Amino acid sequence: MSSTDTTVKTNSTRGWQVILKRELAAYFSSPIAYIVGCFFLLFSGFTLFSTFFAIRRAELRNFFQMLPVIFSLFIPALSMRAFSEEKRSGSFETLLTLPVSVTDIVCGKYLATLAASLLMLLPTLFYMLTCSIFGSPDMGPIIGGYIGSIFLCAAFTAIGMYASSMTKNQIIAFFVAFAICIVLSVINNFAVLLPGSLVGFVSFISASSHFESIARGIVDTRDILYFISLTAVFLVLTVRSIENARRG
Repeated sequence: MSSTDTTVKTNSTRGWQVILKRELAAYFSSPIAYIVGCFFLLFSGFTLFSTFFAIRRAELRNFFQMLPVIFSLFIPALSMRAFSEEKRSGSFETLLTLPVSVTDIVCGKYLATLAASLLMLLPTLFYMLTCSIFGSPDMGPIIGGYIGSIFLCAAFTAIGMYASSMTKNQIIAFFVAFAICIVLSVINNFAVLLPGSLVGFVSFISASSHFESIARGIVDTRDILYFISLTAVFLVLTVRSIENARRG
């Protein structure tokens, strides 16, 4: 396809849609998404069924309790290639010359990665079906848990995108994103060791505490705003990072 054809096609379609389609095709034409998805299901399935029969209780509480930690591992694995692969292969400079804005590039890549992450979560609905077959679980916390999972997934994907925009090394991008996500996931567990004046702050920045609140079936606007704000902050940082790379 000539550069003129590419320009016409890009101008006739919103830039982020072009990038979104391009990234989705890249995700599902490579084995990475499938490998990460399979390991995610193995880990999450083990988390659920290791206690499912032991305590003889049909519920997803243990699954949702561990989900922030599991997401901390697997979402960075999906998002690490978003910009790092482009920088490593040398196609990043070509990407920046396309007639689309940096915001379009970031939004397109973010939405593609988020879609891959949510598709990874989708098969876990089988767990809900299993609980319904073997018991009569309270659907409120389960529905709340999945709503919280979407917000958690969105925030951690934005963190992964930012980490990927900072380096051409996918391994470094993975560990940077993992470090940020795991801190946000477990920091609330250490609140009891901190001075009382810091407990409220730690609880506020803890992703797991906001997620657990939603997962209890209590949808508080403060928890929703937390995840929206966290996602927005890291997307803005990603845009700034790419703009700096373009100027550099």
